[in-house]
This record gives sequence, C-alpha cells and structure tokens, in this order.
Amino acid sequence: MSTKATFYHAGCPVCVAAEQMVAEGLDRSKFDVEVVHLGLHISRIAEAERVGVRSVPALVIGGQPFHINHGADLAALKA
Repeated sequence: MSTKATFYHAGCPVCVAAEQMVAEGLDRSKFDVEVVHLGLHISRIAEAERVGVRSVPALVIGGQPFHINHGADLAALKA
C-alpha cells in the first residue's frame, strides 16, 4: 500500500526546482504522488490550507505538510 504524497506549488522557479528534486525523486512504489500547480488550479488553495500548507512549494505526506524553501505565501496566490 502506498502513502499519499501531494506536492503543491505555484510554478515559480523555486517551486519547479523543488518539484524536480523532491516530488520526482519519491519512490513511486511507496508513494502515490500528485503534483498540484495552485496557479492553474486556484480552487485547490483551500484544500492546501486545510492540510496546513502556508507557503509553496510544500510536500504533504500522509497529511503532514513539509515546507520546502519559500516561493510564495498562499495568501499571495489568492490575490
């Protein structure tokens, strides 16, 4: 059984680099990985907030958010 992992980002250079290093590097036999570009899927910002994401890029594994570097606050994506 694989663990759900969601990588939230906004498409900025920091986010794209983090996606390449982190999300693409996860073992797909252990993790069910979904990449969510919040700049394109604005409706999913509320979902990211509910699981504790405050800034992107962020990786949520098994409901636990891990913030990577700092690309943008979620509040900036809502504006």
